[in-house]
Amino acid sequence: MDRRTFMTISGTALATLAADWAAGPATALAQAHDGKSISDEFVVLLEGTAQRLAGLATEERQHTPALLDACLSNVTDLLTHGRCTPALGLRLHTLAASLAQTIAWHRFDLGRHTHASQYWIAGLHNAHAAGDHDMGAALLGDLAYQAAWRRDHTTAAGILHHALTRAANPAARCLLQLRLARTLAAQGERRAVLRALSAAEQHLSDTGTERPAWCAWVSEADLAVDSGQALLDLGDTGRAHQLITEGEQLLPTARDKTRGVFLAYRAASYLDLKEPEPAAAAATQSLRLARRIGAPRCISLVDALLPRFQPYQQAQGVSELLQLAAA
Repeated sequence: MDRRTFMTISGTALATLAADWAAGPATALAQAHDGKSISDEFVVLLEGTAQRLAGLATEERQHTPALLDACLSNVTDLLTHGRCTPALGLRLHTLAASLAQTIAWHRFDLGRHTHASQYWIAGLHNAHAAGDHDMGAALLGDLAYQAAWRRDHTTAAGILHHALTRAANPAARCLLQLRLARTLAAQGERRAVLRALSAAEQHLSDTGTERPAWCAWVSEADLAVDSGQALLDLGDTGRAHQLITEGEQLLPTARDKTRGVFLAYRAASYLDLKEPEPAAAAATQSLRLARRIGAPRCISLVDALLPRFQPYQQAQGVSELLQLAAA
């Protein structure tokens, strides 16, 4: 993985951004008043288009970046030059925030981290303008995830603490607490990790049918795998392996990209237990799945594990995995 492709915004700047969001009131962005009128029907069309693009099967999403870019550009142009009611303006800001988040994850998965952070920050501004605190917390949570991915766990934890001050929906809070547990585990903060995992479990049990679209997928599978990964970082490999395996088995087929990531985590946990055969099986399954659906971030997770397989080349499945990775 080329760490030079990570975002150029500093951890200090991110922390300041998160603090400003946590403390500041929502302020709508300026809108033009002399542009062409925007109808409710057209906004409905844009919302439906964005929803359909985001809801495509995993293997089809790899073909949507240009469409998503065009849709966001259209929405941004309407906000800048169009004329509409305040209610429609808020919907357009919300739509811009959602599109920016989806595009950011596309860029992140492709390793284009500077662009991903720019889209997440743009989405944060639009969520702020719309007064959508849960969406704002989500975008901060994504920036924190990226900071943790580049191993800046101090920044990640600080951002997540700010995000939790205004997130209200239980599903949103569950996801944020799981990410907090993961980044605290990387720092060895056992007691804080266990508190975050307990809070995430409670929030998930409090979650009803009313969920923001961006965290509608949060489930027992995520709780199990993220808990397992946090425990793995703390050295509790036996329980960690059990949770990661259970979580992967709970995933629906619609979340194949997440399944690929979970399989990579499972492979890592088997390697920690010095069990190369099941590790190779999980890594091979993850790599094949990632290549089929076009999930480069998942491929990078498996690639990072390959050096750990080198001492086990005589174990069943390891040589086949290394040949597959090299193909």
